[in-house]
Amino acid sequence: MSDVIITVRGEHETRIAPEEGVVHLSVRCDGPERGPVVERIAAIAAPLREELAARQASGEVSEWSSQRASVWAERPWNNEGKQLPLVHHASVEVVATFTDFAALSWWVSAVAEREGVQVGGVTWQLTSATRRAVEAEVAAHAVQTAVSRAGAYANAIGHASVTPLEIADTGLLGRPEADPGPRMMRAMATDASPGLDFQPQDITVTAGVEARFAAR
Repeated sequence: MSDVIITVRGEHETRIAPEEGVVHLSVRCDGPERGPVVERIAAIAAPLREELAARQASGEVSEWSSQRASVWAERPWNNEGKQLPLVHHASVEVVATFTDFAALSWWVSAVAEREGVQVGGVTWQLTSATRRAVEAEVAAHAVQTAVSRAGAYANAIGHASVTPLEIADTGLLGRPEADPGPRMMRAMATDASPGLDFQPQDITVTAGVEARFAAR
C-alpha cells in the first residue's frame, strides 16, 4: 500500500490565574495660567510616585514608571464660533505593576477619588518566566493533538503509522500569511469607579499548529 499524505491542524488552550496586575492612570490639570497648572500637577503626581516607591520597597509593586509632565496650551472655541482665552493643560502618565492584588484594589480605589487622577484600567498578566513556560507547554499539547489526529485518520484508512514531514504554526504551512502561536489573551478591567474591588481575571493561552504526515 502506498503512502498517503495527511495534513492536519492541532490546537490547545489553557487558562491560568494572573500573577501581575498593571495599573494605568493619568494625572491631568488645566487652567488659564501655565505656572499654577504645572505646580498643581506636580503636587498631585508627587504623592503617587512616593506611594509607589514605598510599595515597591515592600514588595507589593514589582516595577513602576512615571513620565515627565507634558504641558501644552490651546485656545478653544465655543458653540457660537468665538475663540475663548488661552487654556493651559498638563498631564502625567503613570504605570505600576502590582504583585499583591489586595494592595492593588485598595490603592486604585483610593487614588481614583483624588482630584485630577483618572484610572484607565488594569491589565492582568503573567510574569515573563511563567508566560514562556506556559506557551511552550500549550504548543507541545497542540503538536500532540495534531499527531493524534493524523494517527486517527491513518487508522481509518488502514495505515498503521504516521511519519511527520512538516510542522508549523497555523498559517505558515503552505500559505504566506502567518497567524503565529501560541497566543496569550490578557484580561483587562477598565471600570475604575471608587471603591470597586478589581477581581483578577484568568489569562487564556492558545496555540495552533499545522502538520503534514506520511501514513504508512
